[in-house]
Amino acid sequence: MKESLFCKEIEEIQHILSLEKKFQARIVRDFLIKGVTDFENMTSLPKKDRQRLGGSALTTQVVERMDSLSTIKLAIRLQDGLIIECVRLSDGKDRYTACLSSQVGCAMGCSFCKTGTMGLLRNLTASEIVEQFVQLQKLGEPISHIVFMGMGEALANFNPVMEAIRCLHDEQWFGISYRKITISTCGLVPAITRLAEVDLPIRLAVSLVSANDEVRSRIMKINRAYPLSDLKKALISFQHQGNKRITLEYCMLSGINTDEESAKELQKFTRGLDALVNLIPWNPVEEMDFKTPGDKEIDNFTRLLARMGVNYTIRRSKGRDISGACGQLAAENSPQP
Repeated sequence: MKESLFCKEIEEIQHILSLEKKFQARIVRDFLIKGVTDFENMTSLPKKDRQRLGGSALTTQVVERMDSLSTIKLAIRLQDGLIIECVRLSDGKDRYTACLSSQVGCAMGCSFCKTGTMGLLRNLTASEIVEQFVQLQKLGEPISHIVFMGMGEALANFNPVMEAIRCLHDEQWFGISYRKITISTCGLVPAITRLAEVDLPIRLAVSLVSANDEVRSRIMKINRAYPLSDLKKALISFQHQGNKRITLEYCMLSGINTDEESAKELQKFTRGLDALVNLIPWNPVEEMDFKTPGDKEIDNFTRLLARMGVNYTIRRSKGRDISGACGQLAAENSPQP
């Protein structure tokens, strides 16, 4: 299989491409950073090398692009034929965010998330993660922020995700600030502890959905292994390690987690945490029975939270019309033998 050039040292690039001089490997890297991935367009390389190498430096291929008002979703084929999805989001103010996948599918099985219906086919490598960023960057706008909120549970693929983050942060590569990178998790407590020990100023988002153990266990299987009390201890420890604000992603499901009792339980869970609750009206998935709350239900819930002093914001999901919003990513793949 073709070896990726991303996340590689200059000497490794030189060796992989059989280049005579180290500075030629630097030329290749500099073009890759700019989004020039076809060797024939790397005009500073000697002509004989451009002709010899030919084709693309990427190991992945965009097979579908879908556009919405502020969102572009790409379906990307990996070398083994499996398909993943990633998204570029725009806030309308010249800020672009790459939403990256960390796995092909997901094993967590959260009942409101379409990715979970795929099961887990495999983890992505660090270079496959970085190449998503590159493919999104090739769309033409500079990307300043990265969120691991695509397909998969990022903390279940810990080492490749961290390797990709270090490459994306590396000044010799893309120079993305750690503070502009967010990892989302459904609540893998041991991995949250491990992330705290890494001690990088990466932001953490936790899919909470409910602050009631019974409700959360019904919707999110992870809660059966790591209940809310364990999760909160891990989050407090994470904050004490680096004094970082945590985002609690709260997917609002009509008639399930938007009543007064849910608001009280959420207030209790956030006590002692420096946390922002990000309210996300559920993004519909055709084969699922949940319902998105209407404006009146959302307004009633937010009034309760405001009265209780809960720090919250509402995310109006982008890309819902192209199945590119939170919880809607999936791809047609067959399980590998």
